[in-house]
Amino acid sequence: MSEYQGHVEPGGHPISRMVTLPDSTAVEVRKFSVGPMDNNCYLLTDTSVGAALLIDAANDAERILDQIGELNLVGILTTHGHPDHWKALDAVANATGAPTYLHPADAPMVPRAADHALAAGERIRFGAAEVELIHTPGHTPGSTCLLLGGAHLFSGDTLFPGGPGATFGDAEAFAQIMRSLRRRLFVLDDETHVYPGHGDDTTLGQERPFLDEWEQRGY
Repeated sequence: MSEYQGHVEPGGHPISRMVTLPDSTAVEVRKFSVGPMDNNCYLLTDTSVGAALLIDAANDAERILDQIGELNLVGILTTHGHPDHWKALDAVANATGAPTYLHPADAPMVPRAADHALAAGERIRFGAAEVELIHTPGHTPGSTCLLLGGAHLFSGDTLFPGGPGATFGDAEAFAQIMRSLRRRLFVLDDETHVYPGHGDDTTLGQERPFLDEWEQRGY
């Protein structure tokens, strides 16, 4: 396992860091890239009991299953309905028996029906740890981010270093994603670490000064 610096190469070694939650629960955050679109998979594990949550079964099911190994996978959360984020969902869910989660607004985009419909403010537990769900429409109607320990944000394709996720020239969707950023994500502290659906990590503090610039440029 490589040292955690927020960058992974497609098909390269995973990276891992330990996060201590406010109640002292220790969670491993493991990041690795799969598929031709450099999708990040995140495996969150309460190391005291081996209970894990997978964020985006994006591609390369065999590799994802290898990373899961003997862990008790208690859920697979799909951040949004674009195909590059669920190509391995069927295979991983079938192999592990883990329940699947998706916001209902994106249900028409995903062939596999979710076992659980995500809702804003809901908390999903894995062992003694939990993530809070933040609905951030714009990139897709059902885009959902996860917040771990109040300071670790898994942003899917809603937020990247350098700007919001693509809205494909749709002015209404762009206005919506900017509202999601301002009202739901950038209300968090500057120190909040951001783990995006593609590419390198960032923090809210690094990105906050550019919100007005993003708004003005329209993407």
